[in-house]
Amino acid sequence: MWWDPRRWSLARQVFALLTAAVLVLVTVAVATVLVQTRRTVTDAKRDEALAVAGSVAQSPDVLAALREPDPSAVLQPYAEAVRRRTGVSFVTIMTPAGIRYTHPNPNLIGQRFFGHTAPAVAGRDFTETYTGSLGPSVRAVVPVRDGGRVVALVSVGVTTRAVGREVRREVPALLAAGGLTLVVAGAGVWLLSRRLRRQTHGMSPPELTRLFEFYDAVLHSVREGLLIVDRDGTLRLANDEGRRLLGLSEADVGRPLRALDLPAPLLADLDPGPEAGPDAELIDVPRLTDERVLVVNRAAVRWQGRLLGHVVTLRDHTDLVQLSGELSTTRGLAEALRSQAHEAANRLHSVITLVELGQTERALEFATRELAAAQELTDQVVGGVRQPVLAALLLGKAAEAGERGVTLAFPDEFDVPDGAVDARDLVTVVGNLVDNGIEAALRGPGPRRVEVGAQLDDGRLRVRVANTGPALTPQDQDRMFARGWTTKDGDGHGLGLALVEQAVRRAGGVITVTSHEAGADDVSTTFEVDLPVRSAP
Repeated sequence: MWWDPRRWSLARQVFALLTAAVLVLVTVAVATVLVQTRRTVTDAKRDEALAVAGSVAQSPDVLAALREPDPSAVLQPYAEAVRRRTGVSFVTIMTPAGIRYTHPNPNLIGQRFFGHTAPAVAGRDFTETYTGSLGPSVRAVVPVRDGGRVVALVSVGVTTRAVGREVRREVPALLAAGGLTLVVAGAGVWLLSRRLRRQTHGMSPPELTRLFEFYDAVLHSVREGLLIVDRDGTLRLANDEGRRLLGLSEADVGRPLRALDLPAPLLADLDPGPEAGPDAELIDVPRLTDERVLVVNRAAVRWQGRLLGHVVTLRDHTDLVQLSGELSTTRGLAEALRSQAHEAANRLHSVITLVELGQTERALEFATRELAAAQELTDQVVGGVRQPVLAALLLGKAAEAGERGVTLAFPDEFDVPDGAVDARDLVTVVGNLVDNGIEAALRGPGPRRVEVGAQLDDGRLRVRVANTGPALTPQDQDRMFARGWTTKDGDGHGLGLALVEQAVRRAGGVITVTSHEAGADDVSTTFEVDLPVRSAP
């Protein structure tokens, strides 16, 4: 309610507080100026009284009158004339003993002066504030000398009522200045409160507190990374998950995105720049960092038609991509086993038919040759690849390649100890390179072949995958590891080689590519991966 200040909006509370503060300050200022003005007027009247008293005391007419039998008859008109001419409240001439010769009230002539006279009798001029017959007054007392002897005293004063009248004449100007100051300050406070109301949307402090608490709780608890980037490309907000996914610290908030150590494609997603449309959006775009596969969504933020910046959400799909790769490998193995089962059934059927036709020796020769070929491949892979997951992957890929008309060959000796390299990284590298090699070989002339080899050399595992497909152009080699690059004519996503490059970089390895035009029986493109062995096998 309006009478409950706790429910007022922050703008209204600030307006009320500042208005009260301005009112108090202006009131104190006016009062201070009034006090100072009264002091100044009092000091001026004191100096004026001292000057008038000194002038009267030095007047030859006063000395001449004092020698007369009745000094009051001469001095009274003279004192009243001086009083009216100078505007003081009284001019009193008295004996050294304080008996008045003159006074504005003739009835008081001959009576004793109310006030101190001892310093003047001693020959010194002085001033004081004293309550006399005319009330409180500011007065000066000056001795009248005749040949060095004090023969009389002159007291000139201005009553405090007269001082008050002088001060009151200054009051309208002071009040006008104070009122003008109050109006100007009030207008400034009102404008400030309006601006504050727009910025706080008319919410009260409790509402702002609750909003901040909810906002902070959501930022810290949300499972997605949340970033807010302003129009200038400066990172204004990043929640805990967003900083974790991008490898940022709290100190990075408030810095331009271009100053952060992030991959160029990801920077382009976070800050589209002025060349992009104000409503440019991204929906579920995968991006690779050194450690993760992120899915990026970006939307423009507008308020009352004005572009404020962009809000970006990040989801970590690293585990999902790895699990998808493992699932793909498992499906490939299942397909390979199904193909092998189908081929085995065909071969068994051929053997049985040969036996039924009485061709026993030919049936035995056929079965022995097929068994030897399969056993040779298995022995070659299992014997050199002591990492079970990779061995299973290669056997499955060999069956898959054979079914698609590509020979998966192992011309080099295999030497892959178990545990030498992280199994996930190794499966990612070899599996995607073999898949890429099979796809490339299918686009080349026959015979189509993919060669795979891996050996330990001085604490490094060197993996080689080559294919007989078309040679890569220099332009392709420059951008082949970027997400989205593909040579497929269909719906390829172009993520395999990007994942390979990410896994190699994460493991601290190096990948090189050589490609050239080759003959029908020679490989044209070779991928060589050099990975450090993480522990002694």
